[in-house]
Amino acid sequence: MPIKKSAKKALRQSERRRIRNLQRKRKIKNLLKEVRGLIFQKKIGEAKKLLSQVYKLLDKAAKTGLIKKNTAARKKACIAKAILRESARI
Repeated sequence: MPIKKSAKKALRQSERRRIRNLQRKRKIKNLLKEVRGLIFQKKIGEAKKLLSQVYKLLDKAAKTGLIKKNTAARKKACIAKAILRESARI
């Protein structure tokens, strides 16, 4: 356990940040899972509506350093490609 006052404060801050980061990561993961599920069910219109929300979350996560910039770009590209591929099949 920290002894100094500043170390105690740093511990509190890091705990708050850890919880916030976990919540944001979980939200991204669940939204991506939801979009993939919609694509799998051939509900392309609904998936396209959620696409902007996915982009927003990924961009914010990359901006704040939660995930890397290229990881966000890769995830966005994969989702967009999957939607495009399925819409071409229909």
